[in-house]
Amino acid sequence: MLRIVVLGAAAGGGVPQWNCGCPVCRQARSENPDLVSTQSSIAFSRDGANWFLVNASPDLRQQLIATPQLHPAEGTPRHTPIAGVILTNGEVDAVAGLLSMREGSPFSIYAHRRVLAILRSNSIFNVLGEKIVTRRPIEVEQPFEPALPDGSSSGIEVLPFEVPGKGAWYLEGKAHPAGAGDAGDTLGLRIADKASGQYFYFIAACARVTDELKARIRDAPLVFFDGTVWRDDELIAAGLGRKTGQSMGHISMSGDHGAIERFTGLDIARKVFLHINNSNPAWLKGSDERTALERAGWEIPADGTEIVL
Repeated sequence: MLRIVVLGAAAGGGVPQWNCGCPVCRQARSENPDLVSTQSSIAFSRDGANWFLVNASPDLRQQLIATPQLHPAEGTPRHTPIAGVILTNGEVDAVAGLLSMREGSPFSIYAHRRVLAILRSNSIFNVLGEKIVTRRPIEVEQPFEPALPDGSSSGIEVLPFEVPGKGAWYLEGKAHPAGAGDAGDTLGLRIADKASGQYFYFIAACARVTDELKARIRDAPLVFFDGTVWRDDELIAAGLGRKTGQSMGHISMSGDHGAIERFTGLDIARKVFLHINNSNPAWLKGSDERTALERAGWEIPADGTEIVL
């Protein structure tokens, strides 16, 4: 059995974003507090006692406080059920929360060597001393089993795979700490319970749904997928920015080549959008965009949503 908790579904900045006055953020601050969402991350567990995070969002401390499954065990002065963090990219949205885990509890960080190189090159991440917080490299298309704190088997198999995307934006025009190339900058994950065979996919950043990706995820019981923008020029049209979704390495939800259209006919039992920008009108229940999304079988989860496979 796999238990998954959505810690947050929003893209960078969350909802509401601190400096944004778009319709979604205005509503989240006033008449519609149900729109409030922290930045994208999930936790998953096979036994309900040991948990692994996928990405560590800047809102991680708030998310841990709000999630009982991740609280310290009663009667213990110091404890965490978090056994490890798996990073799918090196963006601020995925790694900044690691700094909130610096209080001396042991856990492991699993990431591609390119992402580990980013952490190594920035001395602020040295607050996570490697004698306590181990950094374990993962490879594309090489399954691995994250370990429990005592080194024993977790019973979980994680398969990292490449998806179309971009490297961390703050490295644009600069030399990457890991050198040339981009293989491993943006990963998807297939996460499976080895005993039951249940599995799901986590793909929180993706620029295109290729035929190869469609074949991989076909018939899956659950897919978490990149829902950053509704339309590619959304930020420009709303006067909120100058970049398209594609230029940031994200596919749009709508359109002929958008996620909704490209997922049609794949027979995926449950489709969940994550990493949704505050500019995206699909946040608003009753909107044309939200109606179209739900008719196509997609959902946008609230923080704290738990799914059991």
